[in-house]
Amino acid sequence: MKKDYGMYQFQWKEKVRYLAEATVLCAGVNWLFYQNIWAFLPLPAIVFIYFRLRKQQKIREQQRELNYQFKDMLDSLNVTLQAGYSVENAISLCARELERLYGREADLTRELREMEDKLKLSVPVERLFMDLGSRSHSEDVENFAVVFQTAKRSGGDMRKILEKSAQMLGDKIEVKKEIEAVLTAKKSEQRLMSVMPFGIILYMSLTSPGFLEVLYGNLFGVAVMTGCLAVYLFAWWLGNRIVDIEV
Repeated sequence: MKKDYGMYQFQWKEKVRYLAEATVLCAGVNWLFYQNIWAFLPLPAIVFIYFRLRKQQKIREQQRELNYQFKDMLDSLNVTLQAGYSVENAISLCARELERLYGREADLTRELREMEDKLKLSVPVERLFMDLGSRSHSEDVENFAVVFQTAKRSGGDMRKILEKSAQMLGDKIEVKKEIEAVLTAKKSEQRLMSVMPFGIILYMSLTSPGFLEVLYGNLFGVAVMTGCLAVYLFAWWLGNRIVDIEV
């Protein structure tokens, strides 16, 4: 089955790991905010939300990696076409080049190998790129596939099209990398600030347990702690949105 890059399937090791992480997180929140066994009732919902967040993270990572590989493929394809190869023959050479750069199991290496097999069955190369573009859920790959199909059908200059596409995509990826480098420190600060409220409550619970005792085991304390947790979750969400910049 062809891979849909807008989806992600967890391996069993990842399921066990994330289940353990969600359980520990729920236990930590319960101990810091409620200290009540009934606070574990929302655990299934928390596990579901945690898995959903992790899946979104994995999808973004695989799409970002696909974009990086696709940019290198365009560079290789452009050089190969400049040497006089046809697009169909250039794909085979690009597959070997990407295998050397990223390995045989890399996503785009497998995609090019599959393209190579289908080209031997006389499947049009533009149809293969359109199929990859639709499954990639990447604006860059989709735009290239549309431009490639139009140029192929209208008899455009493929070498100039690929050269321009590789240049534009390369510039966009470089901008992304520069933004990621600038935001690395800010993301570290945001993660540290996200942990600070837990650290403060933990410190107070260990050093002055009587100070927070009034907030546990009664309706007023549950309401106050729930409000604090809601404010914290909103701040965490807002902080992630601020440092998550799309190009």
